[in-house]
Amino acid sequence: MSEPVGIVGYGLYIPETVMTAADIAAASGGKWSAQAVIEKLGVVKKSIPGPDDGTQEMGVRAGLDALKRTGMDPMDIDLVLCVGEEWKEYPLTTSAIYIQEKIGAKRAWSIDLQQRCNTTVAAIKIAKDMMLSDPEIKTVMIVGGYRNCDFLDYMDPGVSFMFNLGAGGGALILQRGYNRNVVLGAHIMTDGSLSRDAGVKYGGTLYPIEKLPEAELADVRARGNLSLKVFDGEHMKNRLNEVSVPNWYLCIDKALEKSGKTRKDLGFFNIQHFKPSMFDVMLADLGMTREQSVYLDQYGHVGQIDQMITIHEGIQQGKLKDGTLMVITAAGIGYVWGAVIVAWGEQK
Repeated sequence: MSEPVGIVGYGLYIPETVMTAADIAAASGGKWSAQAVIEKLGVVKKSIPGPDDGTQEMGVRAGLDALKRTGMDPMDIDLVLCVGEEWKEYPLTTSAIYIQEKIGAKRAWSIDLQQRCNTTVAAIKIAKDMMLSDPEIKTVMIVGGYRNCDFLDYMDPGVSFMFNLGAGGGALILQRGYNRNVVLGAHIMTDGSLSRDAGVKYGGTLYPIEKLPEAELADVRARGNLSLKVFDGEHMKNRLNEVSVPNWYLCIDKALEKSGKTRKDLGFFNIQHFKPSMFDVMLADLGMTREQSVYLDQYGHVGQIDQMITIHEGIQQGKLKDGTLMVITAAGIGYVWGAVIVAWGEQK
């Protein structure tokens, strides 16, 4: 029987700067009311980056917070898996290596992972698999920052479902042989038919800014980075209506099956922020209530950092406690769905 892999602890960095529902409504030019932002999008307020809140720096702060909370020596970390976004201080720099240096994990080696909002779920699976296959890896830090809200154009109704995007940093420390908060089964699936339905239009090799026609360049200059777009809204909507919820449940059920558990065993629902109506439907379908989860209406959707925030709030609110079986589940544009099961507390 393989050694357990458990979550030793977590770290967070949440910017002090916030955007309220009223601010979002104003930014939409009146297309949304503050009440609609709260009721339909589920955002009372969200964290947005301040002037010093770079993607990599927020990862550093979260990593240092994880070390402080756990009392772990950074020299004990063998591997750093960065789940931070590609939108960062400098393109073509490896965030994991920068964070490793800044937190003092000089023995570790590091790599960036990317699967949009499912990256943390994927990283937990990857970390466990690597620890069980490589005796030289005992302790892994999963860490990163997120601020894709910088790309939002609140005047564009096509991206209103992303008006909840916020900013922050998060970290998890996992360790082989640690018999608390044990990672059990995981399942991930992707659908490449949606891979080009949404993204940031400008700045890549297809639409490099320096080669844009003058009229288009003038528009980019006027709008700045506000180019997160849904390229094929009709296809994305129709395809997601067809497969998204079934794929989410398939991942959860497969992860439970691999863990030797069923939906009836679940005690805590850790899921990314999205509209409250869908949140309540999923809870009901899983036979759970809001008392067994945390809704992030005070944070917004901080991408793949939501999972760390939910662990923090779950503990603080007394909902995530020893003996609880937690499902961590997420989906990301591309499209990807994933779930991992964690047995919280000391395992017998």
